[in-house]
Amino acid sequence: MSQPRSPVPPALRAWGEALATVVAGTAVMLVVAALGLWAAGAGGLPGGAFPRVVVAVVVMAVGGSVALSGDAGFIAQTGAAIDVIPLSVTLAGSLVTAAVFLRPLRERAVTDVRELLGRVARTAVLWLLLLVLLAVAARHTFTIPVGSGIEQDLGEALGATPRIGFRTDVPPTLGFGLLWVLAVLALAFLVSRKAPLPSRLLHFQNSVRPPAFAMLLVLLGYVVIGLIAGLVVLVTQGHPAETLAVLLLGLPNLVWIALGVGMGGTWEGHVDQAIGLPMPHVLDEVLRNRGADRTLDVSSIAQYDGRAWLLVAVAAVALLTAAFVAAVRSPVRTPAWRHALEMAAAAAVSLLIVGLTTRISARYGLSLIGIGDLGGGLGGEVSLEPRLFLLVAVAALWGLVTGYLGSLLARRVRHRPGDVRDADSRPQDGGR
Repeated sequence: MSQPRSPVPPALRAWGEALATVVAGTAVMLVVAALGLWAAGAGGLPGGAFPRVVVAVVVMAVGGSVALSGDAGFIAQTGAAIDVIPLSVTLAGSLVTAAVFLRPLRERAVTDVRELLGRVARTAVLWLLLLVLLAVAARHTFTIPVGSGIEQDLGEALGATPRIGFRTDVPPTLGFGLLWVLAVLALAFLVSRKAPLPSRLLHFQNSVRPPAFAMLLVLLGYVVIGLIAGLVVLVTQGHPAETLAVLLLGLPNLVWIALGVGMGGTWEGHVDQAIGLPMPHVLDEVLRNRGADRTLDVSSIAQYDGRAWLLVAVAAVALLTAAFVAAVRSPVRTPAWRHALEMAAAAAVSLLIVGLTTRISARYGLSLIGIGDLGGGLGGEVSLEPRLFLLVAVAALWGLVTGYLGSLLARRVRHRPGDVRDADSRPQDGGR
């Protein structure tokens, strides 16, 4: 008679679940980054640089720091810097990481604080170990060919063959990477009705989860709308590779800026003539001004495309719908003014995150035998910075108004017998 197999020890199973969370999130980020870079033409980089560039993009997607450098011997030197988060990669990794982390907990109503902290700690430890490997791999130096035959031989003899390199700054990468994974797990518990909470935190779920979930719907809804519009452009207007690269690397960057602009937010920045960016033509037109910042808002975009005012209407519909959803998911006895305050807080925090993650700073410069400026006339730059205080303020105002109106619209639905029960009368269900 065969012996029954012994069950997996709880500690080993817990570490296995943490490992699955980390590996799944990282794998999807690597795939999305690789496809996006391939569409952008990075597959032809010399010296086998493509895999390491993919890893570097993943590092940047979780807030890591990648430094660029280059030189051509004594003849020329180059200076470059880039600070941008490829939010398509970030979003894909965040959604998968959160889903896999919550999967073992989906059938539970409550959880113990110690157990929850242990799960988070194991995931964070394994993530940091994997991030160290990614940071070490995200460095490379490759030579750019300047010709063939005698031109290449002469450049090598003079030490003037152009070389470009990049490397990860490990300490800040680990710090921001840790913040990223902790933020992803915290947001997963904030928005998911099936995520169990410790018993003493259950009373917070009725005020925090509905507006947090509603704002997540707004952000994801904008991504879906942008994806559909991008696919239409890809099919109808040519340049499929460039369009696909934007979708796979920076779609949320564009659509979340559109959300902020539609709400009355403002970004400041400029694009030099020397840099060609994969961005919508209208944004390129608004920001095209070498060295001096220009304002990106609804009115400045409308000067080039009158349809920009539709961004205001789309934002109004999206936020009012989100406020309605939040009110329907909230306890019946919650007053309208409280819904307004909760939506104001959720909208303000969401647009603060949008502002911090859509900043762009990139530059390159060239100095020939001491002539020129590494950041001046022989180089180029692109920058985009939000006015954070204004962005957060208008988001809070929109949240107040739409939260109040959404509560009034949802009042009949919330009081319809059998539709939505009062969550205060069933605190033991874990918010599911």
